[in-house]
Amino acid sequence: MPSFPKLRGLILFGALPLLSGCNAVLLSPSGDVAVQQRNLIIISTVLMLLIIVPVIVLTLLFAWRYRESNTQARYEPDWNHSTVLELLIWSAPLLIIIALGALTWVSTHQLDPYRPLARLSEGREVPADTKPLVVEVVAMDWKWLFLYPEQGVAAVNEMAAPVDRPIEFRITASSVMNSFFVPALAGQIYAMPGMQTTLHAVINHAGEYEGMSANYSGAGFSGMRFKFHGLDQQGFDKWVEQARAAGAAMDRGAYLKLEQPSERNPVARYASVAPGLFEAIVNRCVEPNRMCMRDAMAIDAQGGLGLPGAHNVTSLDAATRERLGLQQAPVRRYVGAMCTSGADLVM
Repeated sequence: MPSFPKLRGLILFGALPLLSGCNAVLLSPSGDVAVQQRNLIIISTVLMLLIIVPVIVLTLLFAWRYRESNTQARYEPDWNHSTVLELLIWSAPLLIIIALGALTWVSTHQLDPYRPLARLSEGREVPADTKPLVVEVVAMDWKWLFLYPEQGVAAVNEMAAPVDRPIEFRITASSVMNSFFVPALAGQIYAMPGMQTTLHAVINHAGEYEGMSANYSGAGFSGMRFKFHGLDQQGFDKWVEQARAAGAAMDRGAYLKLEQPSERNPVARYASVAPGLFEAIVNRCVEPNRMCMRDAMAIDAQGGLGLPGAHNVTSLDAATRERLGLQQAPVRRYVGAMCTSGADLVM
């Protein structure tokens, strides 16, 4: 019977064919931003290999040539300097560093996630009259909420976008920090509570792609995935109509229910979205009696409320919690609103 190390080696060797089914999406993306990032990875790797490969080869060559058993090797105990060798040792890495530095500088500005797209793909500029598709993204525990302000619909754990139309993602989080990542589309960008980050991207090929969180966020992190559908314009319009036919409304009450931690939520679509919902999520004031961050910061800029402000704390009343189905959810206390607009009272 073969020993355990040999048996383990045979098992690993037999598993190699399974790797043929892997989808190296990072090296074969479908969006122009991800393609440029892929090219950056390849170019940087090749530049570094120009140093690494010769060093490895020469290390093996010197170890073989000057092995103890090789009595024919030239022995020069007094050798201590070579100008040519010094030039090679210092100039080659220096040139590589300069090339990497220039590449990094240019790509950092070209691939800035906050920078609107200048092209749809190589050789195709964005038409001057093109309006980007705005998608508001909320990372929750442990699911993704997508709001489409232009179309007036929303979806959970599913999103869609037309092929060759620029997308402007506005991203935030409901509780802890997460990371929005569609490998086929563009690089990851963080989603943080009380803040909005932005990502510009475009999908160039129709298909269904995997989206995920790339930042650990607790117990349900492994199931925090969603489907990204790249569709032609007709297919996207059909997807929007299907969402509008769902009937459910994403108002503030529905959001507060959805915000409660849950794992592996099924796809859900919403026919309408409450006005100003995303701004309320960013400012952490979806509750009607909660002070928005922008208001608290404006008060602080004027010197604050002093001691009375320390007691301006409230929570949802029992009747509202019962109406929203939040009886079992933990009671959250927060800074109370000084005044409330009519729109904020709509739940």
